[in-house]
Amino acid sequence: MIYGLEGVLTWTVEGAPTDVGPGQVLCIPRGAVHQFDNPYDADAKALAIVTPGILGPDYFREVAAILDAAAGGPPDFAALGEVMRRHGLTCAE
Repeated sequence: MIYGLEGVLTWTVEGAPTDVGPGQVLCIPRGAVHQFDNPYDADAKALAIVTPGILGPDYFREVAAILDAAAGGPPDFAALGEVMRRHGLTCAE
């Protein structure tokens, strides 16, 4: 489940794009290929609920370290992909 908090993110689930803004909810079925983008000028925030909990805190710590190392620039996408694979996720490249 994705809950829009601020701004608008475009989520693409199985090839179908959907904008999610504040107060809106999007359900992503288990196993569905999905991604999100922010094509707008404003920052955006969303809350993601993953259940059952297949991703533990280590996944998020590792991703945060990569984003922090980017210092506001583009992150190391290869490193992000490796973290995803290590935690059982498939990264479409």
